Formats: sequence, structure tokens, C-alpha cells
Amino acid sequence: MAKSILMLDWLDKVKEAPVEPDYPVIDPHHHLWLSNHRREFAYPIEDLGKDVRTGHNILATVFIQCLSMYRETGPEHLKPVGETEWIDSIATDFGSRNPQDAKLCAGIVGHVDFRLSEHVDEALEAHKSASARFRGIRQGASWSDDAEITQNRVIGQQHLYMDPAFRKGFSRLSKHDLTFDAWLFHDQLPELIDLARAFPDTRIALDHIGAPLGLGRWANQKEQVFADWKKSIKALAALPNMHVKLGGTVMPMFGFNWESRPLPPSSDELVKAVGHFFEVAIEAFTPARCMFESNFPVDKIACAYVPLWNSFKKIAARYSASEKADLLHGTAKRFYHLDGIVIPQVRRVVG
Repeated sequence: MAKSILMLDWLDKVKEAPVEPDYPVIDPHHHLWLSNHRREFAYPIEDLGKDVRTGHNILATVFIQCLSMYRETGPEHLKPVGETEWIDSIATDFGSRNPQDAKLCAGIVGHVDFRLSEHVDEALEAHKSASARFRGIRQGASWSDDAEITQNRVIGQQHLYMDPAFRKGFSRLSKHDLTFDAWLFHDQLPELIDLARAFPDTRIALDHIGAPLGLGRWANQKEQVFADWKKSIKALAALPNMHVKLGGTVMPMFGFNWESRPLPPSSDELVKAVGHFFEVAIEAFTPARCMFESNFPVDKIACAYVPLWNSFKKIAARYSASEKADLLHGTAKRFYHLDGIVIPQVRRVVG
């Protein structure tokens, strides 16, 4: 069973020097919360600041919704705007106190329930008014009837992305020039394929590489899971509006059981375990539509920030200079319109 608290002493048992510490990175997927009914730890912006200072050259980050600090009063469809208001406030304050640090939460992805279609435009405008950092929406559709997979997780409505009410509200997203983060499991990916085809003008990022599950009924079906996932990834990649986030694979649902080991994984162990998934996704989407993500602090339950990004850089090293740049910062900057983030010139290393 996954650790529900951050075992910092355990994480410190594996120390690594950062690979290419000066190389510019944008982290396009993390969360923040002060309290969370699924976790026994807080992850405030100061903790994120400490993690991004551990050695990698993090230029900016993107906050992804996680049910934090919703409004307690007012219309239901506007309560998630409280999360955007909170993130904008703490990020602005952090930036004013730490002007030389990474631009934390340079982009904000919030939440709207698209099933409330008659209220979607008002909710999106409220998010946009709450913060100039606001970039898009995530409404997760992850669903399973397997108790081992669903334990300690927020589970969405079954077949949510096929729901006509959801799609009616979803159709408003492109009118506001906003992105969508899709979160669902590998066996649900055909539903995302259908959604992306139906709305070709909406830019969509598939979170956590499409979650090829390795837990519950899937634990002994690794070859079949990989084959099914690969087929869906290729179909998604054929759609120009689709992008993919490479990460989240440290989570227990992937079945590697890192959190139960005497030592957390090294970057080399991470590459060996999940590199083939990343390579398939990168080949299918091309680096121009792929971006590495930390998924902190969720992945911090089993891995520290430095070895995680070391593993990403080791995979990115196999690609050309321009492709590597896309994987580590370029795609994220374009997808989330982080126009204010200046990418420093990368100095060539001569061996």
C-alpha cells in the first residue's frame, strides 16, 4: 500500500547530483494544498520552492487543479474559482519575496464541471478574471470498479468524456482559447480519442502518459496493458490537437511498488522501469507535443525531485538538441502560452 505521508528521511537515502544543472526546465504539472482528505501531509508553495531549488534549473511551473481552497459559499459552479484565486495570490506573494527564483505557478489549470453547461461560460470568465495566469481546465474522468485501483483516489464519472452534457459544456473551451488536461486510465483512452476527434480546435494534454495500470486486475497483464496502451497512444498522436505529459509513473497505480522498498528509486532505475513507455509516446507524438512533468507532491511519496528530473534528462539526452529542448521546456511553454518565460541560451558541452 502506498505511503500517505512524505517520508523525507527515506527519500534522502538516495542522493544524486543533478544532471546538467544549468539546463532550462519548465515543470508543467504539480499540485499545492494545505489540507487534503486523501493525504496526511500539506504541500504549500514554500515546499515547492524548496524542491525546485534542489539543483535543477527550473524556470517556471504550472499548477494543476487538485480540489484546493474552493469557495465555501456562493453558486456551486463558481466554487472552484477559489482555487485559482488562492494560487494566484500565493504565487504572486512568493514571486515578490523571491524574485530570483523560478516563476512558480506561471500557469494555472483550474476546474469547471462541464456538465453544468449553462454555467460554463460564466465559470470560465470568472477563472480568467481571477488570474492572468489562468490557462485551462482539468476535469478528470479516471474510473474503475477495481477496489485496489480506486483506493485513496478521486474517481470520476464512468464514461464522462462520452456524456452529451459534458461535451456540451466542453465545446465552450476553445471559444475562450483555453487548454484541457485529460486524466483517465489506459483502458479508458478510446473515450479520449473520440473526444479529441470531436473537438479538433481544443488543445488537449493527456496527463501521466495515459496511466498504463499495473495494479489490481492489471498486475499480471503487463504485456497486454502495454499493447493496448500503445495502440491508444498511436491513435491519440494522430490527432494534431493532442499532447502528452511524460510523468506520474512513480504513482502506485503503475505497479512498481517503489514506496514499499528499502530505498527510493534512483534515476537509472526509473529510466529502466518506464523508459520504454516514454520512448513509445515520444516517437508517436514527436517531442514537439511531449513534455516531462513532475506530478509533485504526489510522486514525491516515492521519489525526490532531483533523481526524478535526472531520469527525464537521461531519456531526453537520446534526442537532438531541439527535440530535447521541446521535451524539457519548449512544448510546455507553447502549450500553456508561458510567453513571459525567457529561455536562456543553452551552452553546448564539448566532450
